[in-house]
Amino acid sequence: MKQFLSFIIKEARHIVRDKRTMLILFVMPVVLMLLFGFAITTDVKNVRTIVVTSQMDHLTQQVVERLSTSEYFIITKSVSTPQEAERLIRHQKADLAIVFAADFASKRSGLQFIVDGADPNMAQQWINYATGVITQASVGTVNTKMLYNPQMKSAYNFVPAIMGMLLMLICAMMTSISIVREKEKGTMEVLLVSPARPLMVIIAKAVPYLVLAFLILITILLMARYVLDVPLAGAIGWIIFVSIIYILLALSLGLLISNIAKTQLVALLLSAMVLLMPVVMLSGMLFPIESMPTILQWVAAIIPPRYFISAMRKLMIMGVGIREVAQEVIILIAMTAFFLTVALAKFNKRLE
Repeated sequence: MKQFLSFIIKEARHIVRDKRTMLILFVMPVVLMLLFGFAITTDVKNVRTIVVTSQMDHLTQQVVERLSTSEYFIITKSVSTPQEAERLIRHQKADLAIVFAADFASKRSGLQFIVDGADPNMAQQWINYATGVITQASVGTVNTKMLYNPQMKSAYNFVPAIMGMLLMLICAMMTSISIVREKEKGTMEVLLVSPARPLMVIIAKAVPYLVLAFLILITILLMARYVLDVPLAGAIGWIIFVSIIYILLALSLGLLISNIAKTQLVALLLSAMVLLMPVVMLSGMLFPIESMPTILQWVAAIIPPRYFISAMRKLMIMGVGIREVAQEVIILIAMTAFFLTVALAKFNKRLE
């Protein structure tokens, strides 16, 4: 046990002495949380809107007032023809134009949207929000109950995704680089011929990153709750439990990458190709998996962060119990066992 603790202390000192690593480990989570929470947002606000109408009847006036008083739209101008509105949009003077028919008040119909479609996702959101506001103004009060995210904050979606990305990168990438660094320097052989068992050496090198990942997890949860106002509706114990399983999975991936890579550069490239891009593109972090082509949905099925992000959204935002995320937990445990078994088997073969 003394040898095991000595190896852990040695690795912890290496990490603490490396200022660049410490900067990445503790500054990156804070910066990404602030960016995704405040700067990178899909919330609809302050959409520059043009009203197109030949006559401002009472119902049209009511709709325009409802649009202008909402936090989503800013009425910048009123014009009489759709061509003029389209010209203003093409010159980047507006984002959306709402064309009212001459008989809009009598028929309560006859609307056209002219929208800047450079970003189709945002354009569709603008149309949906405008339709909702117009419906309330023309039909009357429409009671809408938005479950789990009544204010429709994008941070509710991003925070679990950031957790999945950061924990995977920190545990897998940093662990693989740490072990490969020992190989490059020629010190790995010295460690392996020491009285300690090889497996103990590897575990001792992974423990500091396990502790750091846990500290980063706590930091993310605190920032989510008290900075971004994202609720932790589920039991904190289950959130931590599922996160620890995911951290162990990431450490197993890091060990596997360290067995394949011979240099730190190769380890970084493998981590970027195997971890970073799939996590961002195919985990459901930014894009819904259901909207992807079938072949990409099959690829996404083997991406571990997909199941962690799904479980965290259910636990944190929806406040469900562990039974509702049992499928995700079982898949994560199975993946952890698989990657750890392959990594240790390959590691033992290399020793021989």
